[in-house]
Amino acid sequence: MSTHNDLDASRSDAPRPRPPGASAGFRARLARALDPALREAPGLSPLNIAVCGAIGLSLLLAVLNTEPTIRDGREGLFLVAEAGLTMLLALEYGARVWVSVENPAVRGRLSYIMTPAALLDLVAVVVVLAPVVGSEGFLLRLAMLLRMLRLAKLGRFSQALRTIGDAVTSRAAELWLSLAVSGTLLLLSSAALYLVEGGAQPDAFGSIPRAMWWSVATLTTVGYGDVTPITPIGRVLAAVTALGGIGLIAMPTGILASAFSDAFHAQRQRRKHTMVSGEAPDEKGRPQP
Repeated sequence: MSTHNDLDASRSDAPRPRPPGASAGFRARLARALDPALREAPGLSPLNIAVCGAIGLSLLLAVLNTEPTIRDGREGLFLVAEAGLTMLLALEYGARVWVSVENPAVRGRLSYIMTPAALLDLVAVVVVLAPVVGSEGFLLRLAMLLRMLRLAKLGRFSQALRTIGDAVTSRAAELWLSLAVSGTLLLLSSAALYLVEGGAQPDAFGSIPRAMWWSVATLTTVGYGDVTPITPIGRVLAAVTALGGIGLIAMPTGILASAFSDAFHAQRQRRKHTMVSGEAPDEKGRPQP
């Protein structure tokens, strides 16, 4: 009899699993503020907006730190600002790991730490310490931009990014064709200028790879002017190449403009269907069958 009582007591003392969504404490509120997937309202939370602001400020300080006239005499100010931002981002990362278990899709904190998104957050915190590896460490800080993009993807810009992705995907064949035409025109113009201008200007057009520099600058309508044809036939070919560059720029622009127009029209149709039928769209924003 005592065995059954002891068994019942041990069962009553054992921790019971918390049902999903049952937590309403501080950790749950903080999780909804940090994890865009748990946020019910659209857009980023004020806390995540502040995190993006801290990342932007860190990048701004890194940019200003490369200018000697701004940095000289203010090394201490830059150091204090860097230390403060490092502490804030490290604290935010630790809080994000702590509240990760509030998300039903996360099995545990360790599994969350090993996810690509969490590893990206960790890199974003570590690269704030980039000054210890020299001025080249500024390049590592650009990884923090990926973190801002990830938050934007999960926030109010998720639908816009999905629309852009759908637009580009829907015109993938046309864009690849445009790229093939560009490469063909680049090769033809480079070969033509090599044959016509190679003897007169061997330094600039003595080979097809050398002539490609001029072709790229001309086809993209940049026209640096550092290298120009001097023979009459070369100038005629240069004029044809320049005119072809105008069409080359207009081709992908028109393709993407049409794709964006179709994508936004489809998005409006999905919203209209949702309002009429009352059915929630699927995970990709498409109406339910």
